[in-house]
Amino acid sequence: MNSDTAPHIAKPHREFFRIAFDTDPLPGVGWRPVAGFDGRIQELILADNLDPLRRRGSRTRLARWAPGTLLPAPVSHDFHEEVFLVSGDLVVGCDAHGEGGEVFLAHTYACRPPAVPHGPFVSRGGCVMLEFQYYDALG
Repeated sequence: MNSDTAPHIAKPHREFFRIAFDTDPLPGVGWRPVAGFDGRIQELILADNLDPLRRRGSRTRLARWAPGTLLPAPVSHDFHEEVFLVSGDLVVGCDAHGEGGEVFLAHTYACRPPAVPHGPFVSRGGCVMLEFQYYDALG
């Protein structure tokens, strides 16, 4: 079965469960470092069937940035992304040293189509974001 005809696996059913922002909510199912950020950005995967190779599926995650975390260059990706800033601050459009830019605080939202450059970013006091990443249903 090639990748075009392989069955799509749905996200698993998960009933309500507690999420601890500062500690691991369940043994073995907790915050983990995002590669390339020296532990300054961590993620907690809530539901995931995102398949970048087949360009389908979706991921729901919390991303936690430590105070002072800087992404010094814009990023883009081939999936849609929606971001809700749950707590803390996120500065958008700063320079490569984290200066300048527009400050956003908790309870703000962004929606980005694929291939849209966004950033640079810095979080001066740290933040937690709820992120939805997904491909178009029709591929």
